Amino acid sequence: MQWQDEAVIIGVKRHGETSVIAELMTRQRGRHLGIVRSGRSRSMQPVLQPGNRVEVVWRARLDEHLGEFKMEPVRLRAARLMETATAVYGVQAMGALLRLLPERDPHPHLFEALDIILDSLDDPSEAGELFVRFELAVLNDLGFGLDLAECAATGVRDDLVYVSPKSGRAVSRIAGEPYADRMLALPPFLREHSALAADRRTMAEAFRLTGFFLHRHVYEPRGLTEGAAREGFVQAALKALGEADPQREAG
Repeated sequence: MQWQDEAVIIGVKRHGETSVIAELMTRQRGRHLGIVRSGRSRSMQPVLQPGNRVEVVWRARLDEHLGEFKMEPVRLRAARLMETATAVYGVQAMGALLRLLPERDPHPHLFEALDIILDSLDDPSEAGELFVRFELAVLNDLGFGLDLAECAATGVRDDLVYVSPKSGRAVSRIAGEPYADRMLALPPFLREHSALAADRRTMAEAFRLTGFFLHRHVYEPRGLTEGAAREGFVQAALKALGEADPQREAG
């Protein structure tokens, strides 16, 4: 068995004295593991860093075997991704999100999103919004996508300010007002066709929104915890957007 594909490295662990097991997000074959012989050599270590893009050939006797990778670098961005807290934590957090998906299950649009976001993770002003949209995409692929296009109660598409914690659907201001204390906020920048940018308050609301549904539908049923990487990324992204306003961010 053999195939060739584009991939982004999302993790590496030691295997024996000189080799490693590389975990890749491939364009056509999803998250895939394989052995890299002499992966701990001086020439391969700079290549085998999370965030780098590579061209990879996988070979194995049978399709269900772990197999072996041969790879060539395409875009070495790991060094740049070590320069900011949002990038350091973001690479780890996106890798953790991709591990929620079944191995070898194709998600080409997630590969595309990952590759694009990695080029912007070191820009703290953009990283938060991109990461939240990546979380929404992963939730959707896991079967728990949010419907933020129209009000769940009335069908209107205007003045959507809440999200129902039960259904994951948007709710308009008028329909949701009687239940406001039980609703999640829908940040304006996540509304359909919105051209608004996030500020610190709306970014915090967005992290709260995706975190709630990841915990309810994914982490809790699987007995998992959120992990330190996401929390580190959230704090770094919010810090980059300015000082907290306790009155506006209360609750």
